[in-house]
Amino acid sequence: AMLRLRLLTWDVKDTLLRLRQPVGDNYSAEARTHGVQVQPEALNKAFREAYKAQQKHFPNYGLRQGLTSKQRWVDVVKQTFRLSGVHEERVLTLMAENLYQDFCSAHTWEVLPGANETLSQCCKQGFRMGVISNFDKRLEKILSQCDLRHHFEFVLTSEDAGFAKPDKRIFEKALRLCGVRPGQAAHVGDDYVRDYRAAREAGMHSFLLSAAGRRGELEVPQEHVLLSLSHLLALVEK
Repeated sequence: AMLRLRLLTWDVKDTLLRLRQPVGDNYSAEARTHGVQVQPEALNKAFREAYKAQQKHFPNYGLRQGLTSKQRWVDVVKQTFRLSGVHEERVLTLMAENLYQDFCSAHTWEVLPGANETLSQCCKQGFRMGVISNFDKRLEKILSQCDLRHHFEFVLTSEDAGFAKPDKRIFEKALRLCGVRPGQAAHVGDDYVRDYRAAREAGMHSFLLSAAGRRGELEVPQEHVLLSLSHLLALVEK
């Protein structure tokens, strides 16, 4: 039986949009413009390390500690380069500023196959739609630049909400924004813990986007797994 729903909420990164190239490639290209040579592989590794440390000490962009998401990202970028052996503060600051801006734009992000078509069809069928993402304030601009913003009634980021997935309060906030009951809503995302399971803990339905159908050892019924976004429409109705 198809699910009867009023609201569909969407994760963004690796569900609707993905980076055109790995972070290390972007960082390495930026470094070259300042005459600094650093290998993309080294930067990828350093970025993972810097990002993980930041997540641990300053969860959800350090909002609780009084940071802004921009300060937090600038720190991650600088730390990534420091771990890769670049220490000149003036250059670090310039690179961090430039990369912060670059990651706002459509030349850094691309729309995943089938995303635009699926969103358009969902709108045509009368579903209300919104975004729930562990992203910062730049997301509105990125979605506009990638020509996806018009599909959504609201864009709720973890920076705006003050909570990050898998905290169910971010899902509850989205439901309140729309005045929709949890059982009338479904969330679509690519992460088992932050999207699939978290939405269910908030009482919503959810679907796990899994390109290779990789359920692995996760307890996800086959009918909740989307091999591609276009499979969604066969499972839901207004």
